[in-house]
Amino acid sequence: VTRDGTTIPVGANVGDPADADAAARFGADLSGLIRTEFLFLGRDSAPTVDEQEAAYRAVADRLGSRPVVFRTFDIGGDKPLCSLQLVPEANPFLGLRGIRLALARPSLLRDQLAAICRLAVDRPVSVMFPMVTHVAEVVAARAQLSEAAALVGTAVPAGLQVGIMIEVPAAALKASAFIPHVDFVSIGTNDLTQYTLAADRGNENVAGAADPLDPAVLRLVHHVCAAAAGQVPVSVCGEVAADDAALPILLGLGIDELSVPPYAVPLVKQAIRALQLGTCRALAQEALALPSATAVRALVAGRLDPAADSTDSSM
Repeated sequence: VTRDGTTIPVGANVGDPADADAAARFGADLSGLIRTEFLFLGRDSAPTVDEQEAAYRAVADRLGSRPVVFRTFDIGGDKPLCSLQLVPEANPFLGLRGIRLALARPSLLRDQLAAICRLAVDRPVSVMFPMVTHVAEVVAARAQLSEAAALVGTAVPAGLQVGIMIEVPAAALKASAFIPHVDFVSIGTNDLTQYTLAADRGNENVAGAADPLDPAVLRLVHHVCAAAAGQVPVSVCGEVAADDAALPILLGLGIDELSVPPYAVPLVKQAIRALQLGTCRALAQEALALPSATAVRALVAGRLDPAADSTDSSM
């Protein structure tokens, strides 16, 4: 809770059952991102519906009654899948990955969604589609969800919320077109940053240029928040959500929820307690007009000292 009384849920990014244990131990309010690739990678064949249900239920059980958000498999790019025998691509980060690959292999997607539907019958579960660029992809994915539910003999569970990850600048710019089709959106700032700034965060030669506090990235985040305001919640699940310098800017831009590595949950909660939302909003507006990420970080350092302020955890 901020100093002026706004509740900001802090969830954990979960990549396997051990992460789920850590999320519960560190006091996460939910899991804002469960990376389901852990069940697909390193196998010669895709997991069955039963295998997936058991694995997802085991992760959810570790989180108790906390809500969980399962991201459908984000294969491709830097995460190839041996069992699919995909044709090598010259630029896989701009190729068949995320929702594109899932829709190109509908049986894989339907099996995964069927397992999630089974779990959603008795658990607070959401599903999220990655790397969405076009509204047609969301429409097609939701149709697959309905087919998957029918496969397990049910309608789509009433409590199963559907969201998308916004990681592509085009999706951020036309966020308002997606809002009628989703229950929430989550901004994946890692990919959004590298696609916006044309800088591969895994390439040491240019990684320094991939700063998510670059005003170009912040303007995209702001655009998404403005489009979603009063309609659906917006979260951030990229690495920047755990960055002390970024927290006041993200909250000021209108982010409703954060999801961070499990170990960072208590640190982020402590930092949020030191912030006032009104101050964050003013700071964010100034940041949008600055020329660089360096200038944004200097602005935050000059106006707020997150490291010092966060020591006040009595609020």
